[in-house]
Amino acid sequence: MIGIETLLILLAASILIGIIGSMLGIGGGIFLIPIMTLGLGIDIKVAAATSLVTIIVTSSTSASGYLKDGFVNVGLGMFLEMFTVTGAIIGAVLAFYLMPEFIEAIFGIMLVYAAFYMRFSKDVECRSVTQDVMSKRSRFTGRFYDRRADKILEYDVNHLPKGAGASFVAGNLSGLIGVGGGIVMVPAMNLWMGVPMKAATATSTLILGVTAVASALVYLSNGLMAPVITAAAAIGIFIGATIGTRTMPKITGGALRVAFSVTIIVIAILMFLRAGGLF
Repeated sequence: MIGIETLLILLAASILIGIIGSMLGIGGGIFLIPIMTLGLGIDIKVAAATSLVTIIVTSSTSASGYLKDGFVNVGLGMFLEMFTVTGAIIGAVLAFYLMPEFIEAIFGIMLVYAAFYMRFSKDVECRSVTQDVMSKRSRFTGRFYDRRADKILEYDVNHLPKGAGASFVAGNLSGLIGVGGGIVMVPAMNLWMGVPMKAATATSTLILGVTAVASALVYLSNGLMAPVITAAAAIGIFIGATIGTRTMPKITGGALRVAFSVTIIVIAILMFLRAGGLF
């Protein structure tokens, strides 16, 4: 039985996570799951199911605002979703055949990757690139008004095969550990496909919602949804995502990446220790 104090802690944490997740396009599960498992003692699979619901909330709340501001590359998002949904269904099914400790170890590795990405990656400059054949035929391009730079930015999308592969991996991780896969999608779009960070974040947010629905249905059918826990997390995420969506266009991500990278490295160490049965 979850106490009222635990629910209030989860609500407060979810608000902060909603702000972070919506601004970075990573869904927030990368922070929510460690808090639920390490801090509140909730089973990893229940935490993953709850995280998937909150990812849907983040996507629904943030994507509408980003669409209005023109950040989302809808065509690219629809293309990549085919691969993320396929990966998500496979990952969700696999989750029921894997040991919790193995899932926690995978999540720890994911956190280390996320930390290095946030710490060392830089946004690409908007540019026209020499596109591969598949990208030329698809004609995926984008443009949006960058309020901070006070100018319209245009870009071409490249390396669609790499992006499709990354999308499948992102979806697989979403279904397996409930983190949404944005931590794979955003760097893939930004560093491989030539999509500026703000557009990559917004497009990832749109993709994550559809992907999470596919995974969440598998968890729901297996009775792993905890209504009270999920409701508290979803309300907090909604509040936070609303704030984050309004804040993202006004700032850059550099300073936040440094702070987040340090935080999630610490969480990754704790997850490895938990997976090894050391606490």
